[in-house]
Amino acid sequence: RPPEVERRRSFPDVLAGGVFVLIGGAFVVGSLSYELGTPLRMGPGYFPLLVGGILAALGLAIVLKGLVAGEVLTFGSVPWRAVAAITLAVLFFGFTVRRLGFVPTSAVTALLTTLASTRVRPLMAVAVAAGLTVASTLIFVVGLQLRIPLFGPWLPF
Repeated sequence: RPPEVERRRSFPDVLAGGVFVLIGGAFVVGSLSYELGTPLRMGPGYFPLLVGGILAALGLAIVLKGLVAGEVLTFGSVPWRAVAAITLAVLFFGFTVRRLGFVPTSAVTALLTTLASTRVRPLMAVAVAAGLTVASTLIFVVGLQLRIPLFGPWLPF
């Protein structure tokens, strides 16, 4: 008879999955106050409902995995530089996109996110920022026709 295998619960998985379930559930509840529409004629609440449901389902799967087949993991040190750079980039984008415009805000945001890594060289950072700016402008402004000004009122041209 094989020795009994001790299964350990993974507290980080249960905790992370629980956070996903809570955030997904909040999106689902919030979306119910808007018109849902149909899959072919989506209302303003349809997409948040769909994303919230998927997020909650993934969170539930992570919780179950943590309870049933958890692993004991040790985390290394927290990469505070990356956390700060990405948080700063997201805040910068949110607070300046309407005033600076989509193109300069996207470029600066991409440059800020490259600060998260210590391996990225300045020339590579500029190349990545240029590529992401062009791609995001083509996708969101040209393709999806979002009404975001390319250059905002804070710029003199």
